[in-house]
Amino acid sequence: MPAGKNPIRILASAEAVPLIEREVSRRRFLSIAAITSGSALLAACTPSGGGSPAATSGASGGSLERELSMYTWGDYDAPDVLSGFSDELGPTIRLDSFSSNEEMIAKLVAARGTSGYDVIVPTGSFIPQMIENELLTPFNKELLPNLANLAPQYVGREWDPENQYSVCKAWGTTGFVYDNTVITRELSTWADFLDAAMNEASGRTTLLDDPAGVLGPFFWRDEIDWNTTDEAQLNACRDFLVNELASHIVAFDSYPGGSAIPQGTHVLMQSWNGDARLGIMESPDPERWTWVLPGPATELWMDNWAIAAGAPHPEAAHAFINWSMTPDSMLANLDYIGYHVGGKDLEQVAADAGLEMTDLLFFSDEQLATMHEGELNESQGRRVEIWNEMKAAAGA
Repeated sequence: MPAGKNPIRILASAEAVPLIEREVSRRRFLSIAAITSGSALLAACTPSGGGSPAATSGASGGSLERELSMYTWGDYDAPDVLSGFSDELGPTIRLDSFSSNEEMIAKLVAARGTSGYDVIVPTGSFIPQMIENELLTPFNKELLPNLANLAPQYVGREWDPENQYSVCKAWGTTGFVYDNTVITRELSTWADFLDAAMNEASGRTTLLDDPAGVLGPFFWRDEIDWNTTDEAQLNACRDFLVNELASHIVAFDSYPGGSAIPQGTHVLMQSWNGDARLGIMESPDPERWTWVLPGPATELWMDNWAIAAGAPHPEAAHAFINWSMTPDSMLANLDYIGYHVGGKDLEQVAADAGLEMTDLLFFSDEQLATMHEGELNESQGRRVEIWNEMKAAAGA
């Protein structure tokens, strides 16, 4: 974060919040809040239900409406991008924020196409179920010429191969940070992470406060599909986490970049890349910290622009998404939120603009090949049970 940037505020509220809170749960396919109820809502909502909107974009390139309503994660857009859109194109933006995909989905299901929201920002693994249950409006891609500004690897993801309903807003991955003045050997894999957690970093290691983050390293270490539904594999994961790892974990902290890294309170911390970057940049001794994108595998999460079913301002919604994919908007959002936004040649643009620690923003094709999306499946209830058991065993 450039020096002098003001503390982050949630845009939908006048109440100031800590910098850390701008990222609450937005990248999780197994969120902390209401994981089973969110899935149940999708299962209960059927495409044939009365009142579902017709599957049309509702936008033809006509005059923009005077307003635009967005339902998104807290403080997830550069203020200059928002104000620039209104100044240049006219619509006034109203922002509401949610803290989990389940919260968003619950509101859309209850509204049955009358939520009043235009642009929404779901995480990729939720999108197939949202499409199936008619919670999204398909794009008129003729109104999104700036799709051409996205790099090929960030379009056509498995959850929406033709980008008919969604397109990359921001994405990131999971790794860890360690204090190289305490852990003097080189760590490079999830096996290294788990070994150090149970040895020289015992009692000073934190995990993400999230089911996917807690379970992921066990599967990634052994190159097991981390979306597995195999009960034996899930039981083996549970036994390792509860009986072997838990006693060495001091805390579950999804945002060590907010305080733990700058204050040096722990020595080994699982972290999302953008949060790690923030913490290291704000540390009084950044050389003390080493970021690792561990092998042999890890995750890729992606949040997406989408348009809600029944959006009352479809022209403005298309115009805003298109505006957000201009090179200037993408650079502004990259700088502000600290995560890659999918633009072509963005790495060179960021370097030219003087952004720091870009190795935590941009990854090689080889690194990208190690990253895998999560998916919602029938094992999620079991995963939450394991997460809760592990936390209880850790006493943290």
